[in-house]
Amino acid sequence: MEKPYYSAIGRRKESVARVYLRPGSGKTIVNGKELVDYLRRETLVMQVRHPLEVSDALGKFDIQATVRGGGIAGQAGALQLGIARALVKANESIHGMLRSKGLLTRDSRSKERKKYGLAGRRKRFQFSKR
Repeated sequence: MEKPYYSAIGRRKESVARVYLRPGSGKTIVNGKELVDYLRRETLVMQVRHPLEVSDALGKFDIQATVRGGGIAGQAGALQLGIARALVKANESIHGMLRSKGLLTRDSRSKERKKYGLAGRRKRFQFSKR
């Protein structure tokens, strides 16, 4: 008997996305809202749908996701990784395709901490000779 859903976790910056994939019509719900209404930016919506387009699964799965932390760009990245990982659980044969597009790699870039004696992370205070 097959599993009723496939789940995965995606992370990016400070955001964590829990993604649940069910065979269905292609509806995407994030934190109780439609994907387009939640992200409000077409480029971010395209980014989240990219793993589905690459694996030719657009419209074949209903996606239910919960995202916490960070801003909407980080949340979109976390969603993208979570969806890609869940798709691999659903169909192991697309692993190579998603890996070659870089969709299964966690983007580890995050904000650099502020250092003491500096104005910010790297910016210095103005130098005065006298």
